[in-house]
Amino acid sequence: MTEDAHARLRQELADLHGALVEAALVVWTAGNVSARAGGGHFLIKPSGVPYGDLTPESMVLCDLDGNPVEGQQLKPSSDVFAHAYVYRHRPDIGGVVHTHSTYATAWAARNEPIPCVLTAMADEFGGEIPVGPFALIGGEDIGKGIVETLESHRSPAVLMRNHGVFTIGDTPRSAVKAAVMCEDVARTVHLSRQLGEPFPMEQPDIDRLYDRYQNAYGQ
Repeated sequence: MTEDAHARLRQELADLHGALVEAALVVWTAGNVSARAGGGHFLIKPSGVPYGDLTPESMVLCDLDGNPVEGQQLKPSSDVFAHAYVYRHRPDIGGVVHTHSTYATAWAARNEPIPCVLTAMADEFGGEIPVGPFALIGGEDIGKGIVETLESHRSPAVLMRNHGVFTIGDTPRSAVKAAVMCEDVARTVHLSRQLGEPFPMEQPDIDRLYDRYQNAYGQ
């Protein structure tokens, strides 16, 4: 990655953290976005730094074992090893996002997947949004749970039990989009259940909607 491309990626990552705030997916210092940076490295939010204080320069460059590259001034997020595990085991992934967004995290607290009962869910997630196993923060277990859970799902989002939301994407922007959409459908399905049991969708319809959205929708 050239120096200019690296600088643009740092700016994009700072902007995407702002997008999490705008979408009300994070509070105080919780949550993070990371981006694959080429050459066996990735950039991630620094630990414990408020979103309003983030700059392109404050993003922490780490190797794929989660270790900060020499000369970094700030410590990386406490989720750094989870992100590193994803990047090592999923070379197709260019961005990872973590939030504790309210509605989606409420489903995670119940250890309950979000059922696919909306066309928007079929489009973006290709089915239910699954729940991954409980894992303590600070090691690779969360990353392992993300990778193993999503192996059998088309969803770019996973609800880690008793914790929160992790999303993946081929770019950091697409991972942020998945986090925004995850919270949106988590809220809608929750509200639907206050009125009664949501009406299920047929799998062939889910498959057709997913294929159209992923391969034909947009410019």
